[in-house]
Amino acid sequence: MAKDLAARFPAARETLHAIDDVLGLSLSRLMFDGPEEELTATHNAQPSILAHSAAVFAVVAPHAGRHVVAAAGHSVGEYAAYVTAGALAPTDAAALVRRRGELMHQAGTERPGTMAAVLGLATADVEAACREASSNGSIAVAANLNAPDQTVVSGDPDAVARAGQACRARGAKRVIPLKVSGAFHSPLMAPAAHRLHGALEQAPFRDPAFPVIANATAEPVREAVQARRLLADQLTAPVRWVACMQQAARLAGGEERARFVELGPGKVLAGLVTRIVPNAAVVSLGTADEVATFLEAA
Repeated sequence: MAKDLAARFPAARETLHAIDDVLGLSLSRLMFDGPEEELTATHNAQPSILAHSAAVFAVVAPHAGRHVVAAAGHSVGEYAAYVTAGALAPTDAAALVRRRGELMHQAGTERPGTMAAVLGLATADVEAACREASSNGSIAVAANLNAPDQTVVSGDPDAVARAGQACRARGAKRVIPLKVSGAFHSPLMAPAAHRLHGALEQAPFRDPAFPVIANATAEPVREAVQARRLLADQLTAPVRWVACMQQAARLAGGEERARFVELGPGKVLAGLVTRIVPNAAVVSLGTADEVATFLEAA
């Protein structure tokens, strides 16, 4: 997707090349041509997602940026949200995200953890299963609150396995182990969060031009100092995506008036929004064709 985007839109190409320069590596070439096993490594996957989202925004911002009332991003996507709000330059965001990925991988090496998606069970039941499964210093928590009936569990492998069993006993339709290098958005990421805080303090943040809804609190962030703190907190806090999307709809004036635009690869978040805020309009902008269609209608 990114290769075609860069070929057709100069603003996207310039954004990707600028990120390559600041990282000191050809991330764009890795995004274009792989290999997949290298691209999906945490320290490469995270800045690649950020770069793709920033490249799309560079193209559509002159046409859509003035209409934005709030932004939000899922996990690493929160950094892209701050890019859209003018609080971070794409290059600075990419450097932060690269460091974030390195620290998360390191924390996962120091204390191996895992994650599993629970489908077809209310979040409150998943949280109860996690409490039941956590014992003797082994932790499982509800980490990604993606939809009312879709929650990701994160923590120590034995506790996550017990939580999965408890979720099945409570009626979960499926429990799917995820291929990850650590227990993200859980207390196991505390060392990474502590180290990331220093990098965030050094980054040239500005106050966002419009509110960015924080994963950790689902509340609007309007100041750089608050953004830095909550991005560090995000590593150990759950991604409150359901509440984030509900907050975004409120800021837009209600479900019927809300229009969500997903920037970046895939359509996962658009799918979640339709389940959380069913009366809102949703569009995904990831491919060059999707961007071109959006610009034609703008």
